[in-house]
Amino acid sequence: MNSPSSLRILLSGLDTVQVAYYRHPSSKATFSFAALMLEKERLRASKSRTGSEIEIGGLTVQLRGYGSKSGYPLVLDHSDFTIECGEFNSPAFFVTFRSEALWRSGVLALHERLMAWADSVGLREVRPESLSRVDFTFDYELPSVDFDADSVVSMSAKDVMYRGDRKVQTIQFGKGDIVLRLYDKVTEIQERSDKVWLFDLWGVEKGVWRIEWQVRKAVLRRFGIRQFADLFEQQGALLRYLVHEHDSLRVPNRDSNRSRWPLHPLWLDLAEQISCFSSQGVAREIDQQAILHERLTRVAIAVYGYHKAAAALIAIMEGKERISFGDTQAHLRALLERLHDPVSWYVDVDARRRKFYLNAD
Repeated sequence: MNSPSSLRILLSGLDTVQVAYYRHPSSKATFSFAALMLEKERLRASKSRTGSEIEIGGLTVQLRGYGSKSGYPLVLDHSDFTIECGEFNSPAFFVTFRSEALWRSGVLALHERLMAWADSVGLREVRPESLSRVDFTFDYELPSVDFDADSVVSMSAKDVMYRGDRKVQTIQFGKGDIVLRLYDKVTEIQERSDKVWLFDLWGVEKGVWRIEWQVRKAVLRRFGIRQFADLFEQQGALLRYLVHEHDSLRVPNRDSNRSRWPLHPLWLDLAEQISCFSSQGVAREIDQQAILHERLTRVAIAVYGYHKAAAALIAIMEGKERISFGDTQAHLRALLERLHDPVSWYVDVDARRRKFYLNAD
């Protein structure tokens, strides 16, 4: 097993940051959605694959001839970030800061530079920025890899492990608002990302593994992280939750309760590194309405599934090939009215209301 003295952290910081910006052109703006759309249509007509290099207020970007997968009609690529934007989108601008720029300049400097440019081209702020995704990373030099997916205890239900040459290369837990990855960063650079500039930052070229958490908006909000100022004040609280409660790397033994397995030396060192991150003491912000809405959505999904089952049964009973959603609702409504008991309805609903209230968090 790796001993604490054999572990060496090389780098820690933010590797990807995505931000929504709520800015609209003023009456004197030099930034023009209409002009950009015209140029984009010209690119589409010419079937250009590379796009067009344009200059907007001193900022040189590559305008693509296509929109983004998330529904923005305009994509502006810069070496430090990608701007997705649209006059009728809300937010009008969605920015992804690139990895190399984040490590070279820091996210705050990039944000301030982009906002200074936005001001200069007449894009006025209508509300503060909103962080959508933040990737926290910790790069370690490891003499050996003595863990696998079974060594991880996580609140995430889904996991996947990738191997190469019979060796573990990537361990991933989660698919939604929190994703944990432990992976061989050197192999990832060689096979996929080509981020060779990381070698200079590390000072080594082999044996580097990355621990990375990808955290999205819903979880950021739970910890009061909305704008950049919140991130710098509260990232410590979020990271301590991730390393102490959400995920852990363990040393397996014969205990049937995996959460009682001893912590791996790598995880102990990671927790020590995270203890130095700033926090203003906000443990968590629970949005009760969001939680209740999520539960209601799950109920609706289940009810919709039962509607499909009911439609199939009704179609068989009536000898039909197809039956509409409206007709299915009408059949079920008639059945429900026969089953409905006004007295037990209020008693049972109140019992469930109390149960949801007590378990809302």
